[in-house]
Amino acid sequence: MILDKIALALVIIGGLNWGSVGLFQFDLVAFAFGGSASMISRVIYTLIGLAAVWCISFLFRDKPAQSNKT
Repeated sequence: MILDKIALALVIIGGLNWGSVGLFQFDLVAFAFGGSASMISRVIYTLIGLAAVWCISFLFRDKPAQSNKT
């Protein structure tokens, strides 16, 4: 599903951003969009947070049956 891939990409971006904050004290989103309090940064942070909530559903989905093709 395309929404799953978009959500996963946003979560990966968020994880990389938090990694850079933790390792280098550098917030890439804030740097790129005019500070952490700017409206666009806040929208991006919100989208990443919503994507993370969406990705929680991955834990509870049934996995499709695997075929036995060789």
